[in-house]
Amino acid sequence: MNGLNENLTGQSVRIKSENKEDERTLFVRKNESLMDALIREGYYINAVCAGRGICGKCTVRVLEGSSDITPEDRRFFSQEEIENGCRLSCRLYPKDDLVISLNENNEADFEVLSQHNALDISSGTQSNGYEIAIDIGTTTIAFELLNSCEIIYTLTSLNHQRKYGSDVISRINSASNGKSDELRVCIQNDLQDGILSLCKACNIGTEKIKRIAIACNTTMSHLLMGYDCKTLGQYPFTPVNIDFIRGSAKEIIGIECSGEVVILPGISTYVGGDIVSGLYDCGFYKSQEITLLVDLGTNGEMALGNRDKILVTSTAAGPAFEGGNISCGVGSVEGAICSVDIDGELAKIKTIRDKEPIGICGTGVIELTSELLKADIIDETGLLDEKYFEDGFFISKSVNRKNITFTQKDVREIQLAKAAIRAGIETLLVRYGISKNEVSRVYIAGGFGYGLDTEKAIAIGMLPKEFRGLTKAVGNTSLSGAVKYLCNKGTEKMFNKILEVSEEISLSMDEQFNSFYMDSMMF
Repeated sequence: MNGLNENLTGQSVRIKSENKEDERTLFVRKNESLMDALIREGYYINAVCAGRGICGKCTVRVLEGSSDITPEDRRFFSQEEIENGCRLSCRLYPKDDLVISLNENNEADFEVLSQHNALDISSGTQSNGYEIAIDIGTTTIAFELLNSCEIIYTLTSLNHQRKYGSDVISRINSASNGKSDELRVCIQNDLQDGILSLCKACNIGTEKIKRIAIACNTTMSHLLMGYDCKTLGQYPFTPVNIDFIRGSAKEIIGIECSGEVVILPGISTYVGGDIVSGLYDCGFYKSQEITLLVDLGTNGEMALGNRDKILVTSTAAGPAFEGGNISCGVGSVEGAICSVDIDGELAKIKTIRDKEPIGICGTGVIELTSELLKADIIDETGLLDEKYFEDGFFISKSVNRKNITFTQKDVREIQLAKAAIRAGIETLLVRYGISKNEVSRVYIAGGFGYGLDTEKAIAIGMLPKEFRGLTKAVGNTSLSGAVKYLCNKGTEKMFNKILEVSEEISLSMDEQFNSFYMDSMMF
Protein backbone atom coordinates (compact mmCIF):
# COMPACT_ATOMS: atom_id res chain seq x y z
CA MET A 1 0.00 0.00 0.00
CA ASN A 2 1.67 3.21 -1.12
CA GLY A 3 1.08 6.90 -1.70
CA LEU A 4 -2.42 8.25 -1.13
CA ASN A 5 -3.79 4.96 0.18
CA GLU A 6 -1.31 5.01 3.02
CA ASN A 7 -2.37 8.53 3.95
CA LEU A 8 -6.00 7.41 4.16
CA THR A 9 -5.32 4.42 6.43
CA GLY A 10 -2.31 5.49 8.48
CA GLN A 11 -0.74 8.52 10.13
CA SER A 12 1.65 11.17 8.90
CA VAL A 13 4.97 11.45 10.74
CA ARG A 14 7.28 14.38 10.06
CA ILE A 15 10.88 13.57 10.91
CA LYS A 16 13.47 16.04 12.13
CA SER A 17 16.83 14.32 11.99
CA GLU A 18 19.35 15.38 14.64
CA ASN A 19 22.20 14.71 12.19
CA LYS A 20 20.76 16.40 9.10
CA GLU A 21 19.14 19.71 8.30
CA ASP A 22 16.46 18.35 5.97
CA GLU A 23 13.08 17.05 7.09
CA ARG A 24 11.06 14.20 5.66
CA THR A 25 7.53 12.96 6.06
CA LEU A 26 6.48 9.31 6.02
CA PHE A 27 3.18 7.56 6.47
CA VAL A 28 2.85 4.85 9.08
CA ARG A 29 0.48 2.16 7.94
CA LYS A 30 -2.38 0.95 10.06
CA ASN A 31 -1.16 -1.53 12.71
CA GLU A 32 2.47 -0.76 11.79
CA SER A 33 5.01 0.35 14.39
CA LEU A 34 6.95 3.54 13.84
CA MET A 35 10.17 1.50 13.86
CA ASP A 36 8.97 -0.72 11.00
CA ALA A 37 7.87 2.35 9.04
CA LEU A 38 11.27 4.01 9.52
CA ILE A 39 13.10 0.87 8.38
CA ARG A 40 10.75 0.54 5.40
CA GLU A 41 11.67 4.09 4.38
CA GLY A 42 15.40 3.40 4.59
CA TYR A 43 16.23 4.91 7.97
CA TYR A 44 18.83 3.15 10.08
CA ILE A 45 17.41 2.19 13.47
CA ASN A 46 19.41 0.58 16.25
CA ALA A 47 17.07 -2.39 16.68
CA VAL A 48 19.20 -4.76 18.76
CA CYS A 49 16.22 -6.89 19.85
CA ALA A 50 14.46 -6.73 16.45
CA GLY A 51 11.52 -4.76 17.79
CA ARG A 52 10.61 -6.85 20.83
CA GLY A 53 10.82 -3.91 23.22
CA ILE A 54 13.52 -5.42 25.43
CA CYS A 55 16.72 -3.57 24.47
CA GLY A 56 15.63 0.06 24.77
CA LYS A 57 17.84 1.19 21.88
CA CYS A 58 15.35 2.39 19.23
CA THR A 59 14.59 5.74 20.88
CA VAL A 60 12.80 8.60 19.16
CA ARG A 61 11.48 11.83 20.68
CA VAL A 62 7.92 12.96 19.99
CA LEU A 63 7.91 16.73 19.52
CA GLU A 64 4.30 17.26 18.45
CA GLY A 65 1.21 15.06 18.65
CA SER A 66 0.04 12.58 21.27
CA SER A 67 1.54 9.14 21.80
CA ASP A 68 0.71 6.42 24.28
CA ILE A 69 3.20 5.67 27.04
CA THR A 70 3.87 1.93 27.16
CA PRO A 71 5.21 -0.20 30.03
CA GLU A 72 8.41 -0.61 27.99
CA ASP A 73 8.78 3.18 27.80
CA ARG A 74 8.49 3.41 31.59
CA ARG A 75 11.08 0.67 31.96
CA PHE A 76 13.73 2.44 29.90
CA PHE A 77 13.03 6.14 30.39
CA SER A 78 12.87 8.38 33.43
CA GLN A 79 9.72 10.39 34.07
CA GLU A 80 11.52 13.49 32.85
CA GLU A 81 12.53 11.76 29.60
CA ILE A 82 8.98 10.53 29.07
CA GLU A 83 7.64 14.05 29.61
CA ASN A 84 10.19 15.23 27.01
CA GLY A 85 8.67 12.81 24.52
CA CYS A 86 11.12 9.89 24.60
CA ARG A 87 9.52 6.70 23.25
CA LEU A 88 10.63 3.33 21.91
CA SER A 89 9.82 3.40 18.21
CA CYS A 90 9.11 -0.34 18.18
CA ARG A 91 6.28 0.18 20.70
CA LEU A 92 4.91 3.36 19.12
CA TYR A 93 1.81 2.87 16.96
CA PRO A 94 0.74 6.42 15.99
CA LYS A 95 -2.93 7.30 16.43
CA ASP A 96 -2.40 10.94 15.44
CA ASP A 97 -0.07 12.78 13.09
CA LEU A 98 3.30 13.29 14.79
CA VAL A 99 6.48 15.29 14.55
CA ILE A 100 9.48 13.38 15.89
CA SER A 101 13.18 13.94 16.44
CA LEU A 102 15.35 11.09 15.21
CA ASN A 103 19.02 10.51 15.95
CA GLU A 104 19.59 8.68 12.68
CA ASN A 105 22.68 6.55 12.12
CA ASN A 106 23.71 6.75 15.75
CA GLU A 107 26.12 3.88 15.07
CA ALA A 108 27.57 5.26 11.86
CA ASP A 109 30.98 5.55 13.52
CA PHE A 110 31.04 1.90 14.60
CA GLU A 111 34.65 0.72 14.85
CA VAL A 112 35.05 -2.13 12.37
CA LEU A 113 38.01 -4.46 12.74
CA SER A 114 40.04 -4.92 9.58
CA GLN A 115 43.44 -5.59 11.16
CA HIS A 116 44.78 -9.08 10.56
CA ASN A 117 47.94 -11.06 10.00
CA ALA A 118 47.75 -11.97 6.30
CA LEU A 119 51.52 -11.86 5.91
CA ASP A 120 52.38 -15.39 4.77
CA ILE A 121 51.20 -15.00 1.19
CA SER A 122 52.99 -17.44 -1.05
CA SER A 123 55.57 -16.33 -3.53
CA GLY A 124 54.43 -17.01 -7.06
CA THR A 125 50.83 -16.18 -6.26
CA GLN A 126 47.88 -17.11 -8.41
CA SER A 127 46.73 -13.50 -8.81
CA ASN A 128 47.13 -11.12 -11.73
CA GLY A 129 45.09 -7.99 -11.29
CA TYR A 130 42.55 -6.44 -8.96
CA GLU A 131 40.64 -8.60 -6.49
CA ILE A 132 38.50 -7.91 -3.43
CA ALA A 133 38.31 -9.82 -0.15
CA ILE A 134 35.20 -9.24 1.96
CA ASP A 135 34.23 -10.27 5.47
CA ILE A 136 30.49 -9.95 6.09
CA GLY A 137 29.91 -9.96 9.83
CA THR A 138 26.57 -9.84 11.55
CA THR A 139 27.32 -6.30 12.72
CA THR A 140 30.04 -5.01 10.39
CA ILE A 141 31.60 -5.50 6.95
CA ALA A 142 35.26 -5.21 5.99
CA PHE A 143 36.65 -4.92 2.43
CA GLU A 144 40.18 -5.10 1.08
CA LEU A 145 41.21 -4.28 -2.48
CA LEU A 146 44.23 -6.18 -3.77
CA ASN A 147 46.41 -5.61 -6.80
CA SER A 148 48.54 -8.65 -7.60
CA CYS A 149 48.12 -9.67 -3.96
CA GLU A 150 49.26 -6.38 -2.50
CA ILE A 151 46.62 -4.85 -0.23
CA ILE A 152 46.16 -1.35 -1.60
CA TYR A 153 42.99 -0.16 0.13
CA THR A 154 40.92 -1.18 3.16
CA LEU A 155 37.37 -0.04 3.84
CA THR A 156 34.91 -0.87 6.62
CA SER A 157 31.21 -0.26 7.16
CA LEU A 158 28.21 -1.19 9.24
CA ASN A 159 26.04 -4.12 8.16
CA HIS A 160 22.73 -2.28 7.90
CA GLN A 161 20.82 -5.54 8.35
CA ARG A 162 21.42 -4.75 12.02
CA LYS A 163 18.21 -2.74 11.88
CA TYR A 164 16.41 -6.10 11.62
CA GLY A 165 18.05 -7.33 14.84
CA SER A 166 21.57 -7.64 16.21
CA ASP A 167 21.92 -11.43 16.04
CA VAL A 168 21.47 -14.16 13.44
CA ILE A 169 18.34 -15.55 15.10
CA SER A 170 16.60 -12.19 14.73
CA ARG A 171 17.63 -12.05 11.06
CA ILE A 172 16.45 -15.61 10.45
CA ASN A 173 13.10 -14.78 12.04
CA SER A 174 12.76 -11.59 10.00
CA ALA A 175 13.58 -13.43 6.77
CA SER A 176 11.16 -16.23 7.61
CA ASN A 177 8.41 -13.69 8.33
CA GLY A 178 8.36 -12.07 4.91
CA LYS A 179 11.41 -9.79 4.97
CA SER A 180 13.84 -12.01 3.07
CA ASP A 181 13.88 -9.73 0.01
CA GLU A 182 14.42 -6.63 2.19
CA LEU A 183 17.35 -8.28 3.96
CA ARG A 184 18.91 -9.38 0.67
CA VAL A 185 18.61 -5.93 -0.88
CA CYS A 186 20.03 -4.40 2.31
CA ILE A 187 23.24 -6.48 2.23
CA GLN A 188 23.57 -6.14 -1.55
CA ASN A 189 23.38 -2.34 -1.18
CA ASP A 190 26.09 -2.43 1.51
CA LEU A 191 28.35 -4.55 -0.72
CA GLN A 192 27.71 -2.37 -3.77
CA ASP A 193 28.52 0.78 -1.79
CA GLY A 194 31.72 -0.77 -0.47
CA ILE A 195 32.96 -2.02 -3.83
CA LEU A 196 32.19 1.25 -5.57
CA SER A 197 33.96 3.17 -2.80
CA LEU A 198 37.06 0.99 -3.16
CA CYS A 199 37.12 1.51 -6.91
CA LYS A 200 36.59 5.26 -6.60
CA ALA A 201 39.35 5.58 -3.99
CA CYS A 202 41.81 3.81 -6.29
CA ASN A 203 40.50 5.34 -9.52
CA ILE A 204 39.61 2.07 -11.23
CA GLY A 205 36.44 0.83 -12.87
CA THR A 206 34.53 -2.20 -11.61
CA GLU A 207 35.37 -3.97 -14.88
CA LYS A 208 38.95 -4.24 -13.58
CA ILE A 209 37.89 -6.49 -10.67
CA LYS A 210 38.76 -10.09 -11.56
CA ARG A 211 37.58 -11.95 -8.45
CA ILE A 212 35.75 -11.31 -5.19
CA ALA A 213 36.05 -13.69 -2.21
CA ILE A 214 33.45 -13.43 0.56
CA ALA A 215 33.79 -14.99 4.01
CA CYS A 216 30.71 -14.87 6.20
CA ASN A 217 28.59 -16.93 8.54
CA THR A 218 25.93 -19.25 7.15
CA THR A 219 23.02 -16.92 7.88
CA MET A 220 24.72 -14.03 6.09
CA SER A 221 25.41 -16.18 3.01
CA HIS A 222 21.80 -17.40 2.94
CA LEU A 223 20.48 -13.84 3.19
CA LEU A 224 22.84 -12.67 0.44
CA MET A 225 21.83 -15.52 -1.87
CA GLY A 226 18.13 -15.20 -1.08
CA TYR A 227 17.91 -18.76 0.22
CA ASP A 228 15.02 -19.88 2.42
CA CYS A 229 16.21 -19.35 6.01
CA LYS A 230 13.42 -21.22 7.82
CA THR A 231 15.44 -24.43 8.23
CA LEU A 232 18.32 -22.49 9.78
CA GLY A 233 16.20 -21.70 12.83
CA GLN A 234 14.41 -25.04 13.19
CA TYR A 235 15.78 -28.38 14.34
CA PRO A 236 17.81 -30.07 12.86
CA PHE A 237 19.07 -26.64 11.61
CA THR A 238 19.75 -27.67 8.02
CA PRO A 239 21.41 -25.15 5.68
CA VAL A 240 20.43 -24.89 2.02
CA ASN A 241 24.02 -24.66 0.76
CA ILE A 242 27.33 -24.33 2.63
CA ASP A 243 29.65 -25.43 -0.17
CA PHE A 244 31.76 -23.09 -2.28
CA ILE A 245 29.20 -20.82 -3.96
CA ARG A 246 30.20 -19.24 -7.25
CA GLY A 247 28.46 -16.76 -9.48
CA SER A 248 28.80 -13.47 -11.27
CA ALA A 249 28.97 -10.20 -9.38
CA LYS A 250 25.73 -9.18 -11.09
CA GLU A 251 23.96 -12.32 -9.92
CA ILE A 252 25.16 -12.35 -6.31
CA ILE A 253 25.83 -8.70 -5.46
CA GLY A 254 23.79 -6.91 -8.10
CA ILE A 255 26.70 -4.89 -9.46
CA GLU A 256 28.07 -4.67 -12.99
CA CYS A 257 31.45 -6.33 -12.75
CA SER A 258 33.20 -8.92 -14.92
CA GLY A 259 34.73 -10.75 -11.96
CA GLU A 260 33.58 -14.01 -10.38
CA VAL A 261 32.28 -14.01 -6.81
CA VAL A 262 33.22 -16.91 -4.52
CA ILE A 263 31.51 -17.37 -1.15
CA LEU A 264 33.77 -19.51 1.02
CA PRO A 265 32.34 -22.77 2.44
CA GLY A 266 31.12 -23.46 5.96
CA ILE A 267 30.86 -26.52 8.18
CA SER A 268 27.30 -26.17 9.48
CA THR A 269 24.47 -23.72 10.09
CA TYR A 270 26.25 -22.17 13.07
CA VAL A 271 29.89 -22.67 12.05
CA GLY A 272 30.14 -20.89 8.73
CA GLY A 273 32.63 -19.76 6.13
CA ASP A 274 33.99 -17.03 8.37
CA ILE A 275 35.26 -19.66 10.81
CA VAL A 276 36.61 -21.94 8.07
CA SER A 277 38.41 -18.90 6.65
CA GLY A 278 39.79 -18.23 10.14
CA LEU A 279 40.95 -21.83 10.52
CA TYR A 280 42.81 -21.52 7.24
CA ASP A 281 44.30 -18.19 8.30
CA CYS A 282 45.55 -19.65 11.59
CA GLY A 283 47.13 -22.65 9.84
CA PHE A 284 45.00 -25.42 11.32
CA TYR A 285 45.35 -27.40 8.06
CA LYS A 286 49.13 -27.76 8.56
CA SER A 287 49.69 -27.62 12.33
CA GLN A 288 50.71 -30.68 14.34
CA GLU A 289 50.15 -28.87 17.64
CA ILE A 290 46.63 -28.60 19.05
CA THR A 291 45.38 -25.04 19.03
CA LEU A 292 42.12 -23.31 19.92
CA LEU A 293 40.40 -20.59 17.89
CA VAL A 294 37.67 -18.57 19.61
CA ASP A 295 35.72 -15.96 17.66
CA LEU A 296 33.97 -13.82 20.25
CA GLY A 297 30.71 -12.17 19.32
CA THR A 298 26.96 -12.67 19.59
CA ASN A 299 27.63 -16.30 18.73
CA GLY A 300 30.86 -17.59 20.22
CA GLU A 301 32.21 -19.90 17.54
CA MET A 302 35.21 -21.99 18.48
CA ALA A 303 37.41 -24.72 17.04
CA LEU A 304 39.95 -27.03 18.68
CA GLY A 305 42.41 -29.24 16.85
CA ASN A 306 45.17 -29.63 14.30
CA ARG A 307 45.69 -30.92 10.76
CA ASP A 308 44.33 -34.36 11.63
CA LYS A 309 41.21 -33.54 13.64
CA ILE A 310 39.22 -30.39 14.35
CA LEU A 311 36.17 -30.12 16.61
CA VAL A 312 34.00 -27.05 16.13
CA THR A 313 31.01 -25.63 17.94
CA SER A 314 28.97 -22.49 18.43
CA THR A 315 27.50 -21.22 21.65
CA ALA A 316 24.89 -18.49 21.99
CA ALA A 317 26.70 -15.86 24.03
CA GLY A 318 24.05 -13.24 23.34
CA PRO A 319 24.69 -9.60 22.42
CA ALA A 320 26.32 -8.51 25.71
CA PHE A 321 29.81 -8.52 24.16
CA GLU A 322 28.57 -6.00 21.59
CA GLY A 323 26.75 -3.76 24.06
CA GLY A 324 23.33 -5.32 23.52
CA ASN A 325 21.09 -6.18 26.50
CA ILE A 326 23.29 -3.98 28.72
CA SER A 327 21.28 -1.10 30.16
CA CYS A 328 23.79 1.57 29.10
CA GLY A 329 25.42 -0.62 26.48
CA VAL A 330 26.45 0.61 23.05
CA GLY A 331 28.44 -0.88 20.19
CA SER A 332 32.07 -0.08 19.50
CA VAL A 333 31.35 3.52 18.52
CA GLU A 334 33.00 6.85 19.29
CA GLY A 335 32.53 7.63 22.96
CA ALA A 336 31.93 4.03 24.02
CA ILE A 337 33.64 3.24 27.32
CA CYS A 338 36.10 0.49 26.34
CA SER A 339 38.35 0.29 29.41
CA VAL A 340 37.68 0.72 33.13
CA ASP A 341 39.78 0.81 36.30
CA ILE A 342 38.22 1.28 39.73
CA ASP A 343 39.91 3.29 42.46
CA GLY A 344 37.81 2.97 45.61
CA GLU A 345 34.34 3.77 44.29
CA LEU A 346 35.58 5.92 41.41
CA ALA A 347 35.60 4.49 37.88
CA LYS A 348 38.48 5.67 35.71
CA ILE A 349 37.43 5.23 32.12
CA LYS A 350 38.81 5.28 28.61
CA THR A 351 36.56 5.78 25.60
CA ILE A 352 36.94 4.95 21.93
CA ARG A 353 38.78 7.80 20.20
CA ASP A 354 38.81 9.61 23.57
CA LYS A 355 35.40 11.14 22.94
CA GLU A 356 32.86 12.13 25.59
CA PRO A 357 31.24 8.95 26.99
CA ILE A 358 27.91 7.81 25.57
CA GLY A 359 27.69 4.29 27.03
CA ILE A 360 29.76 1.16 27.60
CA CYS A 361 30.79 -1.43 24.98
CA GLY A 362 31.72 -5.09 25.37
CA THR A 363 35.38 -4.75 26.35
CA GLY A 364 34.41 -2.10 28.87
CA VAL A 365 31.82 -4.44 30.37
CA ILE A 366 34.43 -7.21 30.81
CA GLU A 367 36.93 -4.84 32.42
CA LEU A 368 34.32 -3.25 34.66
CA THR A 369 33.07 -6.64 35.86
CA SER A 370 36.63 -7.73 36.65
CA GLU A 371 37.30 -4.50 38.55
CA LEU A 372 34.05 -4.76 40.54
CA LEU A 373 34.98 -8.30 41.53
CA LYS A 374 38.45 -7.18 42.64
CA ALA A 375 36.88 -4.38 44.69
CA ASP A 376 34.38 -6.81 46.29
CA ILE A 377 31.49 -4.78 44.90
CA ILE A 378 30.32 -7.97 43.16
CA ASP A 379 30.56 -11.28 44.99
CA GLU A 380 31.34 -14.66 43.39
CA THR A 381 27.64 -15.32 42.76
CA GLY A 382 27.32 -12.09 40.78
CA LEU A 383 25.39 -10.19 43.45
CA LEU A 384 26.03 -6.46 43.53
CA ASP A 385 26.74 -4.83 46.86
CA GLU A 386 23.50 -3.73 48.53
CA LYS A 387 24.58 -0.10 48.16
CA TYR A 388 24.29 -0.39 44.35
CA PHE A 389 21.49 -2.92 44.08
CA GLU A 390 18.69 -0.47 43.27
CA ASP A 391 20.37 2.13 41.05
CA GLY A 392 23.46 0.28 39.84
CA PHE A 393 27.13 1.23 40.04
CA PHE A 394 27.78 4.72 38.70
CA ILE A 395 30.43 4.79 35.94
CA SER A 396 30.22 8.23 34.42
CA LYS A 397 28.00 11.01 33.17
CA SER A 398 27.24 10.69 29.47
CA VAL A 399 27.73 13.44 26.93
CA ASN A 400 24.04 14.36 27.41
CA ARG A 401 24.49 14.36 31.23
CA LYS A 402 22.65 11.11 31.74
CA ASN A 403 24.07 8.63 34.27
CA ILE A 404 25.92 5.66 32.80
CA THR A 405 25.49 2.85 35.30
CA PHE A 406 26.06 -0.90 35.59
CA THR A 407 23.09 -2.69 37.09
CA GLN A 408 22.35 -6.04 38.67
CA LYS A 409 20.66 -7.10 35.42
CA ASP A 410 23.81 -6.17 33.52
CA VAL A 411 25.89 -8.40 35.79
CA ARG A 412 23.54 -11.30 35.03
CA GLU A 413 23.83 -10.64 31.29
CA ILE A 414 27.62 -10.83 31.37
CA GLN A 415 27.44 -13.95 33.55
CA LEU A 416 25.31 -15.67 30.93
CA ALA A 417 27.61 -14.60 28.10
CA LYS A 418 30.91 -15.54 29.74
CA ALA A 419 29.48 -18.84 31.01
CA ALA A 420 28.47 -19.81 27.47
CA ILE A 421 32.01 -19.18 26.18
CA ARG A 422 33.73 -21.00 29.03
CA ALA A 423 31.35 -23.97 28.89
CA GLY A 424 31.88 -24.28 25.13
CA ILE A 425 35.65 -24.38 25.61
CA GLU A 426 35.40 -26.95 28.42
CA THR A 427 33.09 -29.16 26.35
CA LEU A 428 35.41 -29.13 23.34
CA LEU A 429 38.37 -30.11 25.54
CA VAL A 430 36.48 -33.04 27.03
CA ARG A 431 35.24 -34.22 23.62
CA TYR A 432 38.75 -33.95 22.19
CA GLY A 433 40.12 -35.90 25.14
CA ILE A 434 42.79 -33.43 26.19
CA SER A 435 43.53 -31.19 29.16
CA LYS A 436 43.86 -27.43 29.08
CA ASN A 437 47.62 -27.81 29.47
CA GLU A 438 47.82 -29.67 26.14
CA VAL A 439 46.62 -26.64 24.19
CA SER A 440 49.65 -24.97 22.65
CA ARG A 441 48.07 -21.71 21.51
CA VAL A 442 44.76 -19.86 21.90
CA TYR A 443 43.76 -17.53 19.09
CA ILE A 444 41.14 -14.90 19.93
CA ALA A 445 39.51 -13.57 16.76
CA GLY A 446 37.06 -10.78 16.05
CA GLY A 447 36.67 -7.12 16.93
CA PHE A 448 35.70 -7.76 20.53
CA GLY A 449 38.61 -10.15 21.00
CA TYR A 450 41.06 -7.65 19.48
CA GLY A 451 40.46 -5.19 22.30
CA LEU A 452 39.98 -7.77 25.05
CA ASP A 453 42.16 -7.65 28.16
CA THR A 454 42.72 -11.40 28.51
CA GLU A 455 43.87 -11.09 32.12
CA LYS A 456 40.49 -9.59 33.02
CA ALA A 457 38.69 -12.22 30.93
CA ILE A 458 40.53 -14.86 32.97
CA ALA A 459 39.71 -12.99 36.19
CA ILE A 460 35.94 -13.31 35.58
CA GLY A 461 36.29 -16.94 34.50
CA MET A 462 35.53 -16.51 30.81
CA LEU A 463 38.88 -18.08 29.91
CA PRO A 464 40.72 -20.72 31.99
CA LYS A 465 43.76 -19.58 33.95
CA GLU A 466 45.77 -22.27 32.16
CA PHE A 467 45.51 -20.14 29.00
CA ARG A 468 47.49 -17.31 30.59
CA GLY A 469 50.42 -16.50 28.30
CA LEU A 470 49.07 -18.65 25.46
CA THR A 471 46.48 -16.21 24.17
CA LYS A 472 47.00 -14.16 21.04
CA ALA A 473 44.56 -11.64 19.50
CA VAL A 474 44.67 -12.33 15.77
CA GLY A 475 42.20 -9.72 14.51
CA ASN A 476 39.87 -10.32 11.60
CA THR A 477 40.84 -13.89 10.63
CA SER A 478 37.78 -14.16 8.40
CA LEU A 479 39.00 -11.29 6.21
CA SER A 480 42.60 -12.49 6.40
CA GLY A 481 41.59 -15.97 5.25
CA ALA A 482 39.69 -14.49 2.32
CA VAL A 483 42.81 -12.50 1.32
CA LYS A 484 44.94 -15.63 1.46
CA TYR A 485 42.32 -17.60 -0.48
CA LEU A 486 42.68 -15.13 -3.34
CA CYS A 487 46.47 -15.03 -3.22
CA ASN A 488 47.93 -18.37 -2.21
CA LYS A 489 48.20 -21.35 -4.52
CA GLY A 490 46.23 -24.48 -3.70
CA THR A 491 43.92 -22.75 -1.26
CA GLU A 492 40.79 -24.61 -2.33
CA LYS A 493 42.51 -27.89 -1.53
CA MET A 494 43.44 -26.59 1.92
CA PHE A 495 39.90 -25.37 2.62
CA ASN A 496 38.58 -28.79 1.63
CA LYS A 497 41.11 -30.46 3.94
CA ILE A 498 39.80 -28.38 6.84
CA LEU A 499 36.24 -29.41 5.98
CA GLU A 500 37.20 -33.09 5.77
CA VAL A 501 38.78 -33.27 9.24
CA SER A 502 36.20 -31.06 11.00
CA GLU A 503 33.34 -32.35 13.11
CA GLU A 504 30.67 -30.22 14.73
CA ILE A 505 29.73 -30.72 18.39
CA SER A 506 26.15 -29.65 19.03
CA LEU A 507 25.75 -28.16 22.49
CA SER A 508 21.98 -27.74 22.59
CA MET A 509 21.32 -31.13 24.19
CA ASP A 510 24.80 -31.83 25.56
CA GLU A 511 24.60 -32.71 29.27
CA GLN A 512 28.27 -31.93 29.87
CA PHE A 513 27.87 -28.49 28.31
CA ASN A 514 24.85 -27.77 30.52
CA SER A 515 26.81 -28.83 33.59
CA PHE A 516 29.82 -26.69 32.62
CA TYR A 517 27.46 -23.81 31.87
CA MET A 518 25.95 -23.85 35.35
CA ASP A 519 29.38 -24.13 36.98
CA SER A 520 30.73 -21.26 34.84
CA MET A 521 28.02 -18.87 35.98
CA MET A 522 29.99 -18.25 39.15
CA PHE A 523 32.82 -15.72 39.10
